[in-house]
Amino acid sequence: MTGSILDRFHPQVAGWFQDVFAAPTAVQDQAWRAISDDENALVVAPTGSGKTLAAFLWALNSLVERAGQQALPIDGANTSTHGGVRVLYISPLKALGVDVENNLRAPLAGIARVAQRLGRDMPDISVGVRSGDTPQAERNRQVRKPPDILITTPESLYLMLTSKAAGILKTVDTVIVDEIHALAGTKRGVHLALSLERLRRLAGNFQRIG
Repeated sequence: MTGSILDRFHPQVAGWFQDVFAAPTAVQDQAWRAISDDENALVVAPTGSGKTLAAFLWALNSLVERAGQQALPIDGANTSTHGGVRVLYISPLKALGVDVENNLRAPLAGIARVAQRLGRDMPDISVGVRSGDTPQAERNRQVRKPPDILITTPESLYLMLTSKAAGILKTVDTVIVDEIHALAGTKRGVHLALSLERLRRLAGNFQRIG
């Protein structure tokens, strides 16, 4: 596909997408052009237009061949190979965060299969969820062995930034805020904006995708 936005992705990522979908939707094409150019992006489109993948796929692409990520998964362990969270996904709803974790399994498994088919090292990308329902043992484990992608809520992000868990956020380079319209103009939205500025002071500048 000469000139396709998919040409910007690693072969194993583009290959998985082409195996599953006929072509990117308009919103995916436009979002990936901005996101792959390191711009901040606000993705606004109807349900079913692929917004979540539009926000996530370039982040997965960045992790696939990052130094230290090219390793066989270790018994399915949810552990980062580089010592810190790289992608932070923030959802206003705990249930939505769980859905996103489940929805990420298909592209991660598919990208690994295509990598194997192409003779490339299989990526080891881990995903974790942190909310008010997360057991303390799991929270402690995330501090010891942080996931590459962390799915959380605005309130849990605030609590992390005020605890020793803040240390695993120093490596964040991408923040995705889903359902941003549910937060904009509310007290939760203001609170999240302050948390993101605290995160910026901790991690430096990062790409913001709404």
